[in-house]
Amino acid sequence: MHPVRLAALLALLSMFGPFTIDAFFPAYHAVAQELRASPWAMQQTISIYLLAYAVMALFHGPLSDAYGRRRVVLWGVVLYLVASVGCALVTSIEQLLAMRALQGVATGTGLIVGRAIVRDLYDGPQAQRVMSLITLFFGVAPAVAPVIGGVVYALADWRAVFWFLALYGAGLWWLCLRVLPETHPAERRMRFAPRPLFDVYRRIGLDGRFVLLVLATGFNFGANFLYIASAPAFIEKILGLGTLGYPWFFVPMIAGMMGGAALSNRLAGSVLPRRQVAIGYAVMGVGTLLSLGYNLAVEQPTVPWAVLPVLVCAFGISMVFPVLSVKMLDRHPQFRGSASSMQAFIWGLCTSSIAAFLSPALQHGHQALALGAAALIAAGYGCWWWFVRITPAPAAERDPHRVVIEPP
Repeated sequence: MHPVRLAALLALLSMFGPFTIDAFFPAYHAVAQELRASPWAMQQTISIYLLAYAVMALFHGPLSDAYGRRRVVLWGVVLYLVASVGCALVTSIEQLLAMRALQGVATGTGLIVGRAIVRDLYDGPQAQRVMSLITLFFGVAPAVAPVIGGVVYALADWRAVFWFLALYGAGLWWLCLRVLPETHPAERRMRFAPRPLFDVYRRIGLDGRFVLLVLATGFNFGANFLYIASAPAFIEKILGLGTLGYPWFFVPMIAGMMGGAALSNRLAGSVLPRRQVAIGYAVMGVGTLLSLGYNLAVEQPTVPWAVLPVLVCAFGISMVFPVLSVKMLDRHPQFRGSASSMQAFIWGLCTSSIAAFLSPALQHGHQALALGAAALIAAGYGCWWWFVRITPAPAAERDPHRVVIEPP
């Protein structure tokens, strides 16, 4: 399968996550009113989804290592379809939380198994290029999802948003059935058993360098996710843009993500990975300073000035992510599925904690959100700095003046 087509397909699978979170934001207050849910309970529709995603992430990779990538993806998409139909039919907030948890159980198949598929097929700069393409395609989802959700909600009601997600799942299942290749042959598979699985996770979890790379990517993304989890308050109340104002935030953020991913793709093989990460963090630093300067100086933030720093930070985050992801998976090349699962588990814990605790605490003020995002980016950089301090550079990266150019 051509790398661009594969990246597009894996990006479509990865879009389950942002579609599940973002498409439902314009209907957020309508759901709360009809189901008589408190603001805290509504916030848990995000955090419980992410917590279920994190727990199940520990099994997606090992299941794909044992039974093949294609089979796990197909069953995961079916489960997502069922969960989305369940969300559309609920009659109470408790039922909605249960169905959101089931969505979280299913969603990880695309992102987690997708990364393992990339590393099954590609190495080195080519793997970084494909990861960057996935990020580039995937970046469309958070911008498009709230727009689609807002239109569907305006034309029908909030339940129709979940029917749309079910339809998306059905179409993607058909596409995967037809074209998704199996990249993990039977002779390379490992038996799925609890004790060996625990031993693998213990080995990966005790790898401090692996954990630092995962936390670096998790904290970096967490800076954007803090705004995503706070979107109903930030967009509708702080910026005063209403239920159709979501593109004002998501379009610049995704433009930054796609721009950073495109540049990472261009730099793969021509700029040393550690140099690229340094550039990415410098970009994030500029965006953070712009955000703090603006938000601490004004009483009432307005667009586009309030969202432009988010664009800059997103650009840097996407520059860094493909490099750190490849380095992370290469820490345990014989257990790439399990390593991808461990990353998703730690990411899920980070994002669910942000949604459950940090977002409710900070979402009522633009200055607090800016300070929270800055702290998360600083934590991400701290993890990368620590990794560099304790990890000798590969031979190809020891000469900072060397430029490696591969043929196209």
